[in-house]
Amino acid sequence: MVIDLDKIFQDITKLKIGVIGDVMLDTYWWGSVDRISPEGPVPIVSVTKKEWRIGGAGNVALNISAMGAQVAVLSIMGKDEEGVQLKKLFNDNTIDTRFIIESEKRMTTNKIRIIGRNQQMMRLDAERNDDLNRDEEEELINKLEEYILAEKPQVIILQDYNKGVLTEKVITKVIELCNKHHIISTADPKRKNFFAYKGVNLFKPNFKEVKESLHILSDEMSDNILSEIHGQLAEKLHHDISLITLSEKGIFYQNHEELKIIPSHIRNVADVSGAGDTVIAVASLLYAATRNIQLTAEVANIAGGIVCEEVGTVAINKQQLFKECKQLLT
Repeated sequence: MVIDLDKIFQDITKLKIGVIGDVMLDTYWWGSVDRISPEGPVPIVSVTKKEWRIGGAGNVALNISAMGAQVAVLSIMGKDEEGVQLKKLFNDNTIDTRFIIESEKRMTTNKIRIIGRNQQMMRLDAERNDDLNRDEEEELINKLEEYILAEKPQVIILQDYNKGVLTEKVITKVIELCNKHHIISTADPKRKNFFAYKGVNLFKPNFKEVKESLHILSDEMSDNILSEIHGQLAEKLHHDISLITLSEKGIFYQNHEELKIIPSHIRNVADVSGAGDTVIAVASLLYAATRNIQLTAEVANIAGGIVCEEVGTVAINKQQLFKECKQLLT
């Protein structure tokens, strides 16, 4: 495969991407663990540092921004302190927040991770995950139409975390609008609305989600098995491309012409949280810039591996990704 990575990575910076889905704040309390509590058999974490990061669909937007493309977030979050903190993080990372709806009726999802000895000791989730009501759905769809007309994006990414933003109606309308305006649509689904993404261009579940949704018992990941899975998905979704992440085994892709399992590269894995966000972000950019699904899968596979070497959700390092792509792909 003869590729000009310099040109591709430069072309990415000219793209406009919209990310729609469940945004959340990731809070980290870091500390040391030296003793057990006398009040119960639990470790005492002496907190030495607090950190706030962008999570959920926002992390997809963060990865897009880190790659140098223009990105906007479309979502509904609470009008609360967590929302203020999250919006500040978006603005600090040049992520467009004009199309976020702030609601008195919803709360901003906050996942608090308590970490000692570089291990997660506990996670506290403050969230509301019921579906948007009819008025909220309409307001979000109107924001999407406003965004499309104002910015004319090349890709819309649907990032679902089952927190209620991507209802079946919203998903259907997003894909309908993308097809109408000739915008690439890519989706990272969750189980609840797994088969709602009919007509999407690129569908990126992980293997566990596929198994659960198609009621598959086997853990086998051969070309033939995965191709059959693509066929079953295509029957229900009528989509163009399946991009299935296989955890430590790598990534599989199939479209109308080709299919392949791309093995993962050897890594010192520290934390897999957020890797799927990086994969869908990088895959969406590469596909928009090249329309080459093999290259898209290769680069997204490398990107997902890179962020697994860091603790917590982190954005891809563009320079490191470029360097590794040069080493591994050319």
